[in-house]
Amino acid sequence: MAEQYPTLLQSAVAATSLKVLLWPAYRSTDFEVHRNWLAITHSLPLKEWYYEKTSEWTLDYPPFFAYFEWLLSQAAQYFDRGMLQVSNLGYNSWQTVQFQCATVILTELVLVFALHQFIKSTPLGTKKQAHASALSILLSPGLLIIDHIHFQYNGFLYGILILSIVQARRSSGLLMSGILFAGLLCLKHIYLYLAPAYFVYLLRAYCLGPRSIFNIKFANCVKLGLGIVSVAVLAFGPFVYYEQMPQLLSRLFPFSRGLCHAYWAPNVWAMYSFTDRVLIYAAPYLKLPVNADAVHSVTRGLVGDTAFAVLPDISPRMTFILTLAAQIPALAKLFFAATWDNFVGTITLCAYASFLFGWHVHEKAILLVIIPFSLLALKDRRYLGAFRPLAVSGHVSLFPLLFTAVEFPIKVVYTILWLVVFLLAFDRLAPASEKPRVFLLDRFSLLYIAVAIPLIAYCSLFHQMIFGARLEFLPLMFISSYSAIGVVGSWVGFLVVFFTS
Repeated sequence: MAEQYPTLLQSAVAATSLKVLLWPAYRSTDFEVHRNWLAITHSLPLKEWYYEKTSEWTLDYPPFFAYFEWLLSQAAQYFDRGMLQVSNLGYNSWQTVQFQCATVILTELVLVFALHQFIKSTPLGTKKQAHASALSILLSPGLLIIDHIHFQYNGFLYGILILSIVQARRSSGLLMSGILFAGLLCLKHIYLYLAPAYFVYLLRAYCLGPRSIFNIKFANCVKLGLGIVSVAVLAFGPFVYYEQMPQLLSRLFPFSRGLCHAYWAPNVWAMYSFTDRVLIYAAPYLKLPVNADAVHSVTRGLVGDTAFAVLPDISPRMTFILTLAAQIPALAKLFFAATWDNFVGTITLCAYASFLFGWHVHEKAILLVIIPFSLLALKDRRYLGAFRPLAVSGHVSLFPLLFTAVEFPIKVVYTILWLVVFLLAFDRLAPASEKPRVFLLDRFSLLYIAVAIPLIAYCSLFHQMIFGARLEFLPLMFISSYSAIGVVGSWVGFLVVFFTS
């Protein structure tokens, strides 16, 4: 089959040119977070890594990511040793900027390779669709905003996730899929949200016989168990030896943080918070009690305990129960029909559930939903119908991360261009569905997308012109609530598609 154009390599080269031009752009505190981790892992012995607290940005990723930072620090010393001093808080020499931004681009080659493998593993009749999906991920405005301006290493991590998913496409790759995912968990623990899908799929497709769940493949169980244990020993072994596991786990799971992050993730709790704000003003007319101490807790967007003024407070246990309850139906379907498509669909639904109902969810975690869903978005037009509102809401919800005037045209123009190009391309490439489409969802998508432009214009420009410094929480609330409606609508649409396919 003739190669599709533009190729992944051509797109990667073009994208890299833009990313290099963005090096002088705004960088969030995450830039200092990773500089500090370079310094910690380079300057201190391993047994002090998870205790060091000179900076407020302490090391709170799993050990493999700490080892990754240590490897980068070995090269960093040849650029500017100043970045490797723990006491140099906020250090951002031009050499430091060049080095850290370049490492994000270089490690993103893992994503390019993973997407190449995804296209290569796709059946011949759907190569065009796979190629379009791959390009949409590679050129994602989410990755551009979060990794190359805000600053993180998500491209590298999602590359490993996609490699793991691709390996699971063939029976001979199931073991490697499990090992890769175990390694990914030891790099960033947010992927624990997807672990139930991997557990059920590997159990059903690798450890049990295809015809009977009582036909246990003991050799496969041993191989998978040994592989996962080996990864865990490599990651956590030194910290078990130094008896530091309680300290390490306290860094990885800081449950003292509040329900909502500083920027409201567009989930159920954003809608819950918005409803609570509305009820504060309606309470006198509805004779509802108001907790005066909680009136300002959400509008300030602080990272801490979130108290609601009218609605009941939410506990971590409640979010866990709701997340698990939302995941179980998809896991049940995967157990009884362990196909690759159902596996990717269940990964997506597990990500939806954790994002919508989880505790202290970051808005950046929406990529955990968008990226695996992108692999299925062109399966047929029903899948695409559920994907459209997610593509819009998920990317618009990231806009508050870049709040400076200089970055405004970058995030808006690039995101709109991406949406226009890929949603139109997807519309042409998505095959008709054998099942009837839900036209109500199509109408919702059209209306929802139409609202995005005036909303962005108001929140980014007109609000300040009208109110000045007053009511500064309103744009964030509108963006979060609007995006939450899109994510929830997309989730409901995908549930219908997944369980009727």
